[in-house]
Amino acid sequence: MNEDFWLTVPIAVVWAILGVAYALVPWGDMIGYAWVWGFGSLLFLGLSGLLLWRKAGAQSAPLGRG
Repeated sequence: MNEDFWLTVPIAVVWAILGVAYALVPWGDMIGYAWVWGFGSLLFLGLSGLLLWRKAGAQSAPLGRG
C-alpha cells in the first residue's frame, strides 16, 4: 500500500483526538477550536481515502498506464 496513505491516517487520528479534547475541555470558549481540528481531521481522512482510491485504481490499470 502507498506510504502517503499511512502518513495521512495517523494525522487524521491525531487531529480527531485534538478536536474531541478541545470540545471537552473544562474551560470555556474552546469549541471553535474543536470545529477547526475536527474539520482538519475530515480533510486528512478524505485525502487518505483519495490516496487509497488512487492506489487501487493504479493496481487495476492495464500495463503501461500507472
